[in-house]
Amino acid sequence: MSATIWHITMSLDGFITGPDDAMEWAFELGQPSRLADEVMETTGAILAGRRWYDVATERYDGRAGIYGGKWDGPVFVLTHQPPEAPADPEIAFLTDGFEAAHAAAAEAAGDKQLELFGASIARQAIEAGLLDEIVVHVAPVLLGDGVRLYGGPGAPRVDLARTTLDNQGDQISMRYSVKR
Repeated sequence: MSATIWHITMSLDGFITGPDDAMEWAFELGQPSRLADEVMETTGAILAGRRWYDVATERYDGRAGIYGGKWDGPVFVLTHQPPEAPADPEIAFLTDGFEAAHAAAAEAAGDKQLELFGASIARQAIEAGLLDEIVVHVAPVLLGDGVRLYGGPGAPRVDLARTTLDNQGDQISMRYSVKR
Protein backbone atom coordinates (compact mmCIF):
# COMPACT_ATOMS: atom_id res chain seq x y z
CA MET A 1 0.00 0.00 0.00
CA SER A 2 1.18 3.52 -0.75
CA ALA A 3 2.29 5.93 1.97
CA THR A 4 -0.18 8.59 3.08
CA ILE A 5 1.22 12.11 3.29
CA TRP A 6 -0.30 15.41 4.39
CA HIS A 7 1.28 18.27 2.43
CA ILE A 8 0.43 21.75 3.59
CA THR A 9 1.59 25.37 3.82
CA MET A 10 1.15 27.00 7.21
CA SER A 11 1.57 30.52 8.55
CA LEU A 12 4.10 30.98 11.34
CA ASP A 13 1.19 31.25 13.81
CA GLY A 14 -0.20 27.85 12.78
CA PHE A 15 -2.98 28.54 10.27
CA ILE A 16 -3.40 26.70 6.96
CA THR A 17 -6.02 29.14 5.69
CA GLY A 18 -6.76 32.67 6.69
CA PRO A 19 -10.18 34.09 7.50
CA ASP A 20 -12.87 33.05 4.99
CA ASP A 21 -10.64 30.18 3.77
CA ALA A 22 -8.19 32.65 2.18
CA MET A 23 -5.15 30.95 0.65
CA GLU A 24 -3.77 33.76 -1.51
CA TRP A 25 -1.10 34.44 1.13
CA ALA A 26 0.32 30.94 0.59
CA PHE A 27 0.66 31.53 -3.16
CA GLU A 28 2.08 35.05 -2.69
CA LEU A 29 4.62 34.06 -0.02
CA GLY A 30 5.35 30.50 -1.09
CA GLN A 31 8.68 29.92 -2.72
CA PRO A 32 10.00 27.18 -4.97
CA SER A 33 10.88 24.19 -2.84
CA ARG A 34 12.72 21.00 -3.69
CA LEU A 35 10.59 19.25 -1.10
CA ALA A 36 7.32 20.47 -2.65
CA ASP A 37 8.48 19.33 -6.08
CA GLU A 38 9.40 15.93 -4.65
CA VAL A 39 5.96 15.54 -3.06
CA MET A 40 4.23 16.54 -6.30
CA GLU A 41 6.28 14.10 -8.38
CA THR A 42 5.65 11.18 -6.03
CA THR A 43 1.90 11.74 -5.55
CA GLY A 44 -0.28 9.19 -7.30
CA ALA A 45 -3.69 10.33 -6.01
CA ILE A 46 -5.23 12.94 -3.72
CA LEU A 47 -7.89 12.50 -1.05
CA ALA A 48 -9.55 15.77 -0.04
CA GLY A 49 -12.50 16.98 1.95
CA ARG A 50 -15.60 18.71 0.65
CA ARG A 51 -14.48 22.08 2.01
CA TRP A 52 -11.30 21.84 -0.12
CA TYR A 53 -13.42 20.99 -3.16
CA ASP A 54 -15.79 23.93 -2.67
CA VAL A 55 -13.04 26.50 -2.05
CA ALA A 56 -10.71 25.15 -4.75
CA THR A 57 -13.52 25.06 -7.31
CA GLU A 58 -14.72 28.56 -6.49
CA ARG A 59 -11.34 30.30 -6.21
CA TYR A 60 -8.40 28.26 -7.48
CA ASP A 61 -9.42 26.44 -10.68
CA GLY A 62 -10.28 23.22 -8.83
CA ARG A 63 -8.36 20.10 -9.80
CA ALA A 64 -6.67 21.98 -12.65
CA GLY A 65 -5.14 24.38 -10.12
CA ILE A 66 -3.35 21.71 -8.06
CA TYR A 67 0.35 22.57 -7.95
CA GLY A 68 -0.31 25.41 -10.36
CA GLY A 69 -1.58 22.97 -12.98
CA LYS A 70 1.62 20.88 -12.92
CA TRP A 71 0.01 17.78 -11.40
CA ASP A 72 -2.58 15.52 -12.96
CA GLY A 73 -4.08 12.42 -11.43
CA PRO A 74 -7.12 11.05 -9.64
CA VAL A 75 -8.74 13.19 -6.97
CA PHE A 76 -11.21 11.79 -4.47
CA VAL A 77 -13.44 13.95 -2.27
CA LEU A 78 -14.94 12.53 0.92
CA THR A 79 -18.30 14.12 1.59
CA HIS A 80 -21.71 13.56 3.13
CA GLN A 81 -23.36 15.33 0.20
CA PRO A 82 -21.89 14.98 -3.30
CA PRO A 83 -22.78 17.84 -5.64
CA GLU A 84 -25.65 17.13 -8.03
CA ALA A 85 -23.67 18.50 -10.97
CA PRO A 86 -19.94 18.28 -10.20
CA ALA A 87 -17.83 21.03 -11.75
CA ASP A 88 -15.19 18.43 -12.72
CA PRO A 89 -16.24 14.94 -13.84
CA GLU A 90 -12.67 13.72 -13.14
CA ILE A 91 -13.21 14.08 -9.37
CA ALA A 92 -14.74 11.07 -7.61
CA PHE A 93 -17.04 11.79 -4.66
CA LEU A 94 -17.03 9.16 -1.93
CA THR A 95 -19.58 8.86 0.87
CA ASP A 96 -18.79 5.58 2.67
CA GLY A 97 -16.58 7.05 5.42
CA PHE A 98 -12.93 7.86 5.79
CA GLU A 99 -11.42 4.38 5.84
CA ALA A 100 -13.26 3.28 2.68
CA ALA A 101 -12.31 6.54 0.93
CA HIS A 102 -8.68 6.13 2.02
CA ALA A 103 -8.59 2.56 0.69
CA ALA A 104 -10.03 3.59 -2.69
CA ALA A 105 -7.69 6.57 -3.08
CA ALA A 106 -4.63 4.57 -1.92
CA GLU A 107 -5.42 1.88 -4.48
CA ALA A 108 -5.64 4.54 -7.20
CA ALA A 109 -2.26 5.95 -6.09
CA GLY A 110 -0.67 2.60 -6.92
CA ASP A 111 3.01 2.54 -6.00
CA LYS A 112 3.07 6.31 -5.47
CA GLN A 113 1.93 8.10 -2.33
CA LEU A 114 -1.55 9.22 -1.41
CA GLU A 115 -1.65 12.93 -0.60
CA LEU A 116 -4.21 14.48 1.74
CA PHE A 117 -5.74 17.92 1.29
CA GLY A 118 -7.55 19.53 4.21
CA ALA A 119 -7.34 19.65 7.99
CA SER A 120 -10.43 17.48 8.55
CA ILE A 121 -9.18 14.74 6.21
CA ALA A 122 -5.76 14.80 7.89
CA ARG A 123 -7.31 14.57 11.35
CA GLN A 124 -9.38 11.58 10.24
CA ALA A 125 -6.21 9.93 8.91
CA ILE A 126 -4.47 10.55 12.24
CA GLU A 127 -7.40 9.12 14.21
CA ALA A 128 -7.50 6.03 11.96
CA GLY A 129 -3.73 5.52 12.30
CA LEU A 130 -3.27 5.94 8.53
CA LEU A 131 -1.09 9.06 8.30
CA ASP A 132 2.56 8.24 7.55
CA GLU A 133 4.15 11.65 6.92
CA ILE A 134 3.56 15.37 7.12
CA VAL A 135 5.31 17.87 4.85
CA VAL A 136 4.78 21.43 6.03
CA HIS A 137 6.04 24.67 4.52
CA VAL A 138 6.13 27.52 7.04
CA ALA A 139 5.40 30.84 5.34
CA PRO A 140 6.75 34.10 6.76
CA VAL A 141 3.43 35.57 7.84
CA LEU A 142 1.21 35.81 10.94
CA LEU A 143 -2.44 35.45 9.90
CA GLY A 144 -4.04 35.78 13.33
CA ASP A 145 -7.11 33.72 12.41
CA GLY A 146 -8.30 30.98 10.09
CA VAL A 147 -8.17 27.19 10.05
CA ARG A 148 -5.54 25.76 12.41
CA LEU A 149 -3.09 23.17 11.20
CA TYR A 150 -4.19 20.73 13.89
CA GLY A 151 -5.86 20.58 17.25
CA GLY A 152 -9.11 21.16 19.00
CA PRO A 153 -11.17 19.34 21.61
CA GLY A 154 -10.33 15.66 21.76
CA ALA A 155 -7.50 15.79 19.22
CA PRO A 156 -4.98 13.08 20.02
CA ARG A 157 -1.30 13.78 20.55
CA VAL A 158 0.84 12.84 17.56
CA ASP A 159 4.59 12.32 17.95
CA LEU A 160 6.70 13.09 14.90
CA ALA A 161 10.30 12.64 13.79
CA ARG A 162 11.77 15.23 11.42
CA THR A 163 13.38 13.56 8.43
CA THR A 164 14.02 16.55 6.15
CA LEU A 165 14.68 20.25 6.63
CA ASP A 166 14.78 22.47 3.54
CA ASN A 167 15.45 26.17 3.92
CA GLN A 168 14.96 28.18 0.75
CA GLY A 169 14.58 31.93 1.06
CA ASP A 170 12.22 33.04 3.82
CA GLN A 171 10.23 29.79 3.80
CA ILE A 172 11.20 26.72 5.81
CA SER A 173 10.03 23.29 4.64
CA MET A 174 10.04 20.19 6.82
CA ARG A 175 9.14 16.54 6.42
CA TYR A 176 8.10 14.51 9.46
CA SER A 177 7.33 10.84 9.81
CA VAL A 178 4.56 9.87 12.20
CA LYS A 179 5.89 7.81 15.09
CA ARG A 180 3.85 4.71 15.72
